[in-house]
Amino acid sequence: MSDSTPAGPSVPSRPVRPQPPTEFVREPTRPNSDLPGRLVTAAVLVPAACYVVIAGGLWLLGTIMTLVLLGQREFYRLIEDKGAHPLVGFGLSAAMALCLVQYVGTDYQANLLMTATLLVVLVAQLGKAEITEALASVSGTFFGVFYVGWLLSHAISLRDFYGAATSTFRYGKATAASIGLSPDCGIFLMFFTLFVVVGCDAGAYFGGRAYGKRKLAPAISPGKSVEGAVAGMIGGLLGAIVCKGGFDLFWPDLSTALSWYAVGVLALLLSAAGIIGDLIESLLKRDAKVKDTGHLLPGTGGVLDRIDSSLLAIPVMYYAMLFYIFLKVAES
Repeated sequence: MSDSTPAGPSVPSRPVRPQPPTEFVREPTRPNSDLPGRLVTAAVLVPAACYVVIAGGLWLLGTIMTLVLLGQREFYRLIEDKGAHPLVGFGLSAAMALCLVQYVGTDYQANLLMTATLLVVLVAQLGKAEITEALASVSGTFFGVFYVGWLLSHAISLRDFYGAATSTFRYGKATAASIGLSPDCGIFLMFFTLFVVVGCDAGAYFGGRAYGKRKLAPAISPGKSVEGAVAGMIGGLLGAIVCKGGFDLFWPDLSTALSWYAVGVLALLLSAAGIIGDLIESLLKRDAKVKDTGHLLPGTGGVLDRIDSSLLAIPVMYYAMLFYIFLKVAES
């Protein structure tokens, strides 16, 4: 006769919880050999981006939706590596819908969709068997929609800035005409933002390698330096001057509404936004303990690695321009 005691009730396994922040691990400095990869990637992406910005319409919408889809999926992989379980399908669908609303609707309708997205994510947690991970799931899912989908969807509004401005301010088209705002001014504003971001990125990259000594944020990205950030600000300013000068020379109707004084202020503002956007993505990668968010683009990593600066710079440019037009309307 066996003297073993009957087995007690089974104990459910402990649910997976998001891992704590990873310990500091020094990020290896990228070798100089990644420069050819960067140049090849730029040689492919720059002409394509120029065409999409000029063409606008469905070309722009399709491009932004593709970037959002790829970048947001990379973000969800980061937090999945931390043990979170975001609602990937719903988050990606919400971001796609957000881009469509920005294309056919207004900022107000986009804000309503963001609110509805959060509510749906919250309600979806009620049907889950494991409620101990609800907070991580809600936070991760919604932040993915906000960080990639909502921020980048502002590129659609910025490209159609004339429509956004005329629908925002009283008297619409008459007000736009009085301050010299062209129906195609969004082309210039998009190019201006990209010139500043690319100039800032190039300045920080080469300036940091040549003169970088003091760490800008050692706990987040040891490879970034104060000297590199300063060089980035200078590079962004030079990019703004080149863009404004080129448009004033060849397409003055598109850039005449933006004064040279505003060019300087916006260049510094966008450069700072780009540097902060880069640091934010570095923070996320540091916590997930990865070097790159993907390997799609040679020399730069994933899509999120390439658009990290633009994620903040584009919305900043959009709202700064709305404020700038408000000031000009108030003066007139």
